Amino acid sequence: MSDQGNQALRHGGASPLLIMRHGEAVPGFPDPVRALTRRGEQEAGAMARWLAARVSEGELATPVLYASPYVRAQQTAEHIRDALGIPLNTLTFITPDDSASDVAEWLMAQQPQGPIMLVSHMPLVGELAGLLVEGAPSQGLGFPTAAIAELEADVWAAGCAQLQRFTQPSQL
Repeated sequence: MSDQGNQALRHGGASPLLIMRHGEAVPGFPDPVRALTRRGEQEAGAMARWLAARVSEGELATPVLYASPYVRAQQTAEHIRDALGIPLNTLTFITPDDSASDVAEWLMAQQPQGPIMLVSHMPLVGELAGLLVEGAPSQGLGFPTAAIAELEADVWAAGCAQLQRFTQPSQL
């Protein structure tokens, strides 16, 4: 990690949380096996390159990467993994209909040395952002495919985070 990245981690004590929705996926059933479309692959690749440039420039420390076990989230996270050269970890409790409160409890139990990145699905990503920033999952953000919300907090409790940046592929 660069000195700038280390400084970013030392100032304020807050480590970022990056919440990403998977890229565009094909319709169909069963839901867990839906794969990315060509556009979804392009979205995920663009966001991965953007993150890699930010890490390379010292603007963002290298995150610990977690993804839902669903195919489209794994495929999206593989782009991030490859661009950053980091391991991909799977969390079974970040699928579309899982509880934002359960994810927040898991975040509270972590001892991060840097950013955490979650690649998941709507409605969970929107509800988690809403819970952490606004204090209520119903106040969640709408996430276009492959969008990333960057939050910072000293503690990952309801209403304790601040939204630092929200980026979607169309902005790159």
